[in-house]
Amino acid sequence: MRKKRVASASGGAGPRAGPGAAAGPAGITAMAADAQVPLAAAEGRVPGAGAGAQVSLAAAEAHLWWARPDAFAEAGQLARLRALLTDDERARADRYRLARDRRASLVTRALVRTVLSRYSGVPPARWRFRTNEHGRPEIASPASPLRFNVSHTDGLVVCFVSRGRELGVDAEHLGRDRRWLDLAERFFAPAEARALREVPAAQRRLRFLEYWTLKESYVKARGRGLTLPLSGFWFDLPAGAGDGIRIRFTPVVADDPARWQFTLDCLGTGHVVATAIDSNGVGEVRIAHYEAVAARRGGSLGPAHSAGRMVLDPG
Repeated sequence: MRKKRVASASGGAGPRAGPGAAAGPAGITAMAADAQVPLAAAEGRVPGAGAGAQVSLAAAEAHLWWARPDAFAEAGQLARLRALLTDDERARADRYRLARDRRASLVTRALVRTVLSRYSGVPPARWRFRTNEHGRPEIASPASPLRFNVSHTDGLVVCFVSRGRELGVDAEHLGRDRRWLDLAERFFAPAEARALREVPAAQRRLRFLEYWTLKESYVKARGRGLTLPLSGFWFDLPAGAGDGIRIRFTPVVADDPARWQFTLDCLGTGHVVATAIDSNGVGEVRIAHYEAVAARRGGSLGPAHSAGRMVLDPG
């Protein structure tokens, strides 16, 4: 994974369709996983750490998990993931016409369940979910202080988790090719559209998607969906890696900039990922990164599976 910028916000005053849908790099350095914790999804254990061991998640931490759906190609793997889902979730996945979309739906839902179980000891199949009035998914039962948000795009699923903190995440594929300036004029705040026009054409796609994912992550963290206009707030993205990401608000949105912390990362060369989390204005929230992978035959991790990964499919 590659890290772009991490910053707490400061400054002045449910997910949408992706950019270009009907509704609507330089300076990047390498970032490795923060810790190495393989996970046996079905049992919620860390191999070698003792039965029932869980991933620690402190109040001042949040964890960003990711998975690549294409890694789960074997029929047996997909069957085990399906077994974690409810009948309704399986039916929703089956409605997709293309196999890759059905697989992405299975991996997305299995990732959420497996990750939540990593912090609670609740079996993955026991989780039940609801959506709020604006469509944001939340835990319905068992009762839990965990908060999560999920995003998926071509070739990538991400799940962001905290204890008791509102948060949002958005991911986009960098292979998209759109009329970026036209989209910015339509959806962004004037300051962002103006800044995008000043970016060299070769860097415009990345900068647009940085803005887009940051804005989506904030909207999802607020849990208010389309009631928050994308033009009602804007981001200042600094040129220097040591500078901070700043969010600013119009009176239409009226939020406290000091409340929020944002990160902006590139995963490999193909995806940009943004996170937003409520820091309560009391200091930086530490964000750790983990990858969920498919088990090798027989369930063995093998030397290629670094300790920064968990096994989503127990094999």
